[in-house]
This record gives sequence, C-alpha cells and structure tokens, in this order.
Amino acid sequence: MIDSNLTRRDMLAAAAVTGGAMIGDQLMPGAMSPAAAQGAATALTPLDVVLHVNGTERRLKLDPRTTVLDTLREHLHLTGSKKGCDHGQCGACTVIIGGRRMLSCLTLAVMHQGDSITTIEGLGTPDNLHPMQAAFVKHDGYQCGYCTPGQICSAVSVLDEIKANIPSHASADLIAPPQVTSVELRERMSGNICRCGAYSNIIDAITEVEASKT
Repeated sequence: MIDSNLTRRDMLAAAAVTGGAMIGDQLMPGAMSPAAAQGAATALTPLDVVLHVNGTERRLKLDPRTTVLDTLREHLHLTGSKKGCDHGQCGACTVIIGGRRMLSCLTLAVMHQGDSITTIEGLGTPDNLHPMQAAFVKHDGYQCGYCTPGQICSAVSVLDEIKANIPSHASADLIAPPQVTSVELRERMSGNICRCGAYSNIIDAITEVEASKT
C-alpha cells in the first residue's frame, strides 16, 4: 500500500536525490532484493585502471562510471579537453584513443584499459606546436577557443582517416581513395561545432597541413 503521508513534493525530492530508488521502495516494499542491493553496491567499487596518456602511463583508481573526459579533467588535471554539451553532440571533448578520434564524454575510462590516449596537451607545446596547431593559429581557426582542442584533435584524425582510405558520407566513390576537398573535410568535421563560426578558417588550416605533407 502506498504511504498516504508521501506527498508529491516528497516524491520529487526523493527522485532528485536517489534517482527513484527511494520512491520505488516506498511504492513497492521489498522490490530490490538483498542480493540485488549488494550487486548495485559492488558495481560502484573503484576499479584499478591503467591508461597511457600523452605517452605516460597513468595508474588510477576510478568509479567505473567515470568517463574518459572526467578522468582527464578531474583526475589527471588535463583541462585542455573541454566539457561542452556532455552528450556527444558538440565535439569539444574529442581526443585520440588508439589512433582514432573519440568523444571522451561518451566513453568510460574502464573501457580503455591499457589504451593510448592523446589529448591536445600531447600534440604540441607553446614552444613546439603541432603543425595543425600552428595552422589554426595562422588561419584564425578559432575565436573564443573553447572548441579548439576538440577541433584540432579531430582535424589530425581526419587526415589520418583520409590517408587510410576510409570513406565518408561525402565520398562519391566508396572504393576510390578519398580526396582532401572542402566538401570532404566539412563532412568529416561536421561533428565538431564552432559557435563562433570559424568553419572556413578551420578548413583552410587543415588543407594547408595536408598540402605541406605532399
């Protein structure tokens, strides 16, 4: 029987704090068995995680729910990777994991045991910029700069994808090697949002870096 003293306000407050578990116990006493409760507690036990970040092995003890982004920012204090939407829609958190670009807000650290992770800090330094970083500076590929770390990590990976003959939705021929065209680059970079609108400058920067390799 539902507790008649449990008001709607009480239910909303409980949901905000416990995610509904407290309400479920009020409405359906005994719904969570002792074994299930023990399993839930075990799932939150910190786990040992080893990551190779920017060429350095990092050993961490993390809540299994910790994302790669929060691991980088909160535990390793590498704050270059930005938390934008935290829903995988803006690309500000893009890093390179195992040679491929990934949205670090959508992947858990425990899923990358032993993996190599490169962040914007690992690409270059103020005294020794990565060619893509230097090109972004030269072509004003940023304004506020918030999305820039993700843009640059994504741009580096885009050229690697093209070199590996990986087609995109803009590729007219899925068999022929993709070309570094404005249309191709815009499609591949479409997951990285720049609210300042520096898109054309970003394409110019990527195009110059590719041209310098030939």
